[in-house]
Amino acid sequence: MIRNFFFKFFFYVGIIIICIIFLPSLFLPHRIVLLGGKLMGYWTKFCLTLFMSTKIVIKGKENIIENEKFFIACSHQSMFETFFLQILFNSPIFILKKELLNIPIFGWYLRKIKSISINRNKVSKENLDFYEKIKYSYKVSNRPLIIFPQSTRLMPHERLDFKKGVSKIYELLRLKCQPIAINSGKVWPKNGILVSKKTITISILNPINPNLDPKKFLKLLQENIYSELDNLN
Repeated sequence: MIRNFFFKFFFYVGIIIICIIFLPSLFLPHRIVLLGGKLMGYWTKFCLTLFMSTKIVIKGKENIIENEKFFIACSHQSMFETFFLQILFNSPIFILKKELLNIPIFGWYLRKIKSISINRNKVSKENLDFYEKIKYSYKVSNRPLIIFPQSTRLMPHERLDFKKGVSKIYELLRLKCQPIAINSGKVWPKNGILVSKKTITISILNPINPNLDPKKFLKLLQENIYSELDNLN
């Protein structure tokens, strides 16, 4: 409990301080805000290592796609990946739920870094433009898109079917997909107490080439990520 208290106190205070320091960047080119995002990633790693004695392992670095555009499909178990993956990749463009944009200050940053949101609870004109926004982002930016196909944080043992949206993005962009499996819920579960002296493994899997049938792609992506999570558990 003491470890949890110190981790949460220093982690959230640090995130707030970073947000305050980078407030002027909201009026500057968005690449300045991206530096703040990377700083949050390093701060997350520092706090987990110091207060929770967490070991962070990156597996499969050789599978990272280089010198071409791609998008990332990642498992989602905790807040860890939303911060840390900004270090590992070139400040990804997050595809996220609209509610996150309503968080004071933090939501301003998400808008500034060109995050793409969707309201999952209703059909709206904004949702109808969702895939056009994705297509536009792909054309104008070299930053990879990142989507969490489970659409929400899950406990390590949960196996929710992937949402079809990831296969629509795959079909629309005709790019390689970089699958990633992360067992962060073993340390930082979505609900409950953090667990100390454990290892978070970021497993970068073999890319999936474009032009597969979308249904086959979705099945392959889900099987690959869940199979790897089973191995990591």
